[in-house]
Order: sequence, then structure tokens, then C-alpha cells
Amino acid sequence: MSLKFSVGDLTIHRIIEQETSFVPALEMLPGLTAEVLAENRAWMREAKALDEQDVLLLCFQSYVVKTPHHTILVDSCIGNDKPRPQRPKWNMKTDDTYLRGLGAAGFSVDDIDFVMCTHLHVDHVGWNTRLENGRWVPTFPKARYIFAKQEFDHWSAQNAKAEIPPFVDSVLPVVEANRHELVGNDHEIGDHVRILPTPGHTPGHIAITMGRGKDDAVFSGDLMHSPLQTLYPELSIKFDVDPAAAAKTRRSFLERYCDTDTLCCTAHFPSPSVGKIRRKGSAFECVAVSEMS
Repeated sequence: MSLKFSVGDLTIHRIIEQETSFVPALEMLPGLTAEVLAENRAWMREAKALDEQDVLLLCFQSYVVKTPHHTILVDSCIGNDKPRPQRPKWNMKTDDTYLRGLGAAGFSVDDIDFVMCTHLHVDHVGWNTRLENGRWVPTFPKARYIFAKQEFDHWSAQNAKAEIPPFVDSVLPVVEANRHELVGNDHEIGDHVRILPTPGHTPGHIAITMGRGKDDAVFSGDLMHSPLQTLYPELSIKFDVDPAAAAKTRRSFLERYCDTDTLCCTAHFPSPSVGKIRRKGSAFECVAVSEMS
């Protein structure tokens, strides 16, 4: 299984925390019909995107990217010791899978210069913090944590109405430690890292593009969860705050990168999770790549 990719002057490492069954396809994608699922079942199972019970298989992972100037972690996964009663596989986890994966890729927590979150959902902020002597502290002590301001403001407002546990234990402690930056959609890091607004899944959701002068790689976050959504971009998931906007964003994203050399690094597609967007009829597919140079 490929965990490392090279493109342009970037080196990209996948840090997998879990690759597992998640939610039944027909529940996760409310617009999906039993007929369309039946038509796509064979290739989805072959791609390890669907299990024998028609439950979607998802990968939960971070990407660590070395540019010539920085080491950047994109999305920080699920985390340990976090109370997540709705998701038994995530609840009060204590395994060393994630930090071991980071080490196997050749990184320590001190090596990360920036943590960038595509959005602030539970499975994208978990390792922002870890429990130390009973309190939440930034896992990556030397990193600046980059949050899109629109996304942060949305969750701040939600949290003011009713406590949002991932925001409280995985975002606010970073703010209290003054390790964060709230940025607009025009934010850049050096000459390699840019933000691409991709609203729909959440109001301030962003994709992150990397490469000098061109998008050698793009990190799509939760713009799409299953390869089925490249073939049917109109299918939004039940967790999208604005399903119509998500569908529109997804199609324009796929159109933007279709038939280019940009490496699309998805958050949740089954391994190898990384591919190139190619046209397929009136839709698209993400053609998986293995080790690349």
C-alpha cells in the first residue's frame, strides 16, 4: 500500500489512523437509489469502497507534506482520549496507530511547521490536541494551526448555543495556547501553499492546493467521501450542511482538476486515496495512483 508520493518539489505522506466501515451507503447518500447502488456495487467492492453489507468503507487519515520550505500537516484525524459516544470506534481511543504512522514516515510532532484544517469536523481536528496531565495541549507544539476564519466563526457561533465537543477539546485549546491563525481565503504560505474555498459540507470548508506556480497537489477534505461521488457529483452526504452547495462545489472542483496532472489527495477514499481526476462520460473518476515521482 502506497503511503508516499512525490510530485513537483513536494513529498506527500499519508498517515492513516483507521480504514474501516462507516455508514450504510443508502443512509450516507440520501439521493442514492438502490438501483444506482446495484449498478455500481461490483466496482465499489473491488475498490474496497463498499463492504459486503453495502456499508461505505472510508479511510481516516492525515497528509504530511514536505515543501522546500515547510512541513505541513493537513487535517489531524480522530485523536485519542476524546469522548465520542456516537462513534464507538472513535470513542476514548488510546491506540498508538497515528503517532506510530507519523514516526514511520520519518516525522516527530516537533517537525510540523503548520497544521492546516480543511474544516473543523471531529475527524479532521482530533490530533490537534492531546491529553497531558488532565488538560488538552497542542500535539504539535511548534506548529502554527491554520483555521479558515469563516469556518472558525461558524463553529464558534454553534458552540455558543450548545457545546460542540470537538471544538471544545480539539480547537479551543489551540486558541488558548495562542498557536492558531484565522485566515481568509486568500491566505498563502510561502510560494507553495494556497487555499481554495469549497463550501457546502460546512460553510467555511476549504481545499488546500500546493505546488510552486501551479497546483501539483490538492487536498480535497470532505468535498467528497466516496469514489461514487466523482461518478455522481450530485450525490451529497447526509452530513453536508448545504447539500445543494456541496454538489455544485464538487462538480466545479472536479471540472477544475479534470484531465490535469494535479494529484488529488482525498480525505476518505479507500487506499491509496490519491489519484488524478479524469473525465468519464458526463462525470468523472479519480484514477488511483500508487507510488509516484
